[in-house]
Amino acid sequence: MQNLSFPLDFTFRISTLSNDFTAKDAKGQTVAYVKQKLLKLVDEITVFNNETKSIVHYTIKANKWIDFSVTYTFTDKMGKDIGRIARKGWASLWKAHYEIFDGKQQQDLVIQEENGWIKVADALLSEIPFLGILTGYLFNPSYIVKRPNGDLVARLKKEPSFWGRQFSVSKLSEFEEGEEDRIVLGLMMMILLERRRG
Repeated sequence: MQNLSFPLDFTFRISTLSNDFTAKDAKGQTVAYVKQKLLKLVDEITVFNNETKSIVHYTIKANKWIDFSVTYTFTDKMGKDIGRIARKGWASLWKAHYEIFDGKQQQDLVIQEENGWIKVADALLSEIPFLGILTGYLFNPSYIVKRPNGDLVARLKKEPSFWGRQFSVSKLSEFEEGEEDRIVLGLMMMILLERRRG
């Protein structure tokens, strides 16, 4: 997934039992189909070329069964470790906070939720009968990807939609070597985790 045409659109399927979504580029072409395996003790996500699932491009796998700060490793189709993402446990209680590491285990990117109050309002309103179905249109969190020096690199934003099924990824600056894959894979894994949290 290199030299992608941004913005990317992630659209979750609501007609299947599995937690899966399609990623399309700015031209409307499918660049990935992401499928989370069900009934696995350790989270495992497969990133295919498209909905036919004929070619596996990447695998994302948790290092533990259950933990407050699980690490998810990215491997390419050759089985090479190209990076990982880790949720920062206590730091993520108020606003989501994840760190992305390169293949040499050096932290080079951070993902942070931009406004923690949106999550609180979404959680409160979703408990009210009938009004809860509107939260997908009213509350749309966004997440910023930046380098440790503060440079903004990308943003993922939830788009207004029923069931919270549509997200967009915009590019804010030029990527350094290897960043594009780690950013896109990191955001794919993060959004699966954040949707699970509510």
